[in-house]
Amino acid sequence: MAIVSIVIPLYNKGYIIHKTIKSVLEQTFTDFEIVIVNDGSTDSSFEIVSKFSDKRIKLFQQQNKGAAAARNLGIEKATSNLIAFLDADDFWYPNHLEELVKLYNDFPNCGMYCNRFQTKIAKNKTLNNSYSYSISDDFRGIVPDFFETSLINRVAFSSAILISKEVLLENNGFNINVSSGQDVELWTKIGITNLVAINNKSTVIYNFDLPNSLTKTPITKKTLMDFSQFATAEKENISLKKFLDIYRLEYALQFKIAGSSKQSQFYLKDITTKIPLKTRFLLQLPVSFLRFFLKIKHYLKRFGIDFTVYH
Repeated sequence: MAIVSIVIPLYNKGYIIHKTIKSVLEQTFTDFEIVIVNDGSTDSSFEIVSKFSDKRIKLFQQQNKGAAAARNLGIEKATSNLIAFLDADDFWYPNHLEELVKLYNDFPNCGMYCNRFQTKIAKNKTLNNSYSYSISDDFRGIVPDFFETSLINRVAFSSAILISKEVLLENNGFNINVSSGQDVELWTKIGITNLVAINNKSTVIYNFDLPNSLTKTPITKKTLMDFSQFATAEKENISLKKFLDIYRLEYALQFKIAGSSKQSQFYLKDITTKIPLKTRFLLQLPVSFLRFFLKIKHYLKRFGIDFTVYH
């Protein structure tokens, strides 16, 4: 039995899945299996994966049910106790698994193990995600405050973590009733009740610049996580409250842009953390202005210029 099972949900990533799998096969740590769940792809994804002859690759198929269901099936089919996740359009450096396993061995009592990651926002622009406001850039070990450290850049990024199958099942896996943010919901649950360790090595590239990696589903058509499940925990953990309020604020602004003021107010009413002045300004603007500014933001990102309005 392999030490690590790598779960990859796959949906219409034929244009990049070969490169993603190749980055796994080039790992310096080799005692793994790759569990790929083809979630009803309509492109060449299945055929491309089928051409790999490596016996460590296990390919399963299901009708299109979404990433949460695909990941859950991957967890079910995994034979290892330790599970690493990788989105089909992200990329691992060769030392990724080696560093995660070292972290696990050095801090065996944690519920989640996280490598640092880089975000590719444009063809020639990759950003390092720093947590220097909370921990030093060379910090390696158990994160003193998981949610405080995740306020600007998330510590737990899906393609950069290692979790035991036991912990995943204790938290009921990914919520199939949520169509966007299932990963944030699960990592939040785990972070509330478990210690989290972070590495000082950046071993993952998050391909944010790929047009096919961004959902085209408008927020008004999405099912988002239910924040009320964290109500008790938020009262006891100020950092958790701040962390979740960022997502409430993000959803509120997105709904405002989508023209749904009612839904925007639904999320705004529960925010107790101070809202940044620039975000308050944007929330007062007409929808047409917001959509114009959003187009400018997307345009600038093509040239490697990125910024956030949530901090």
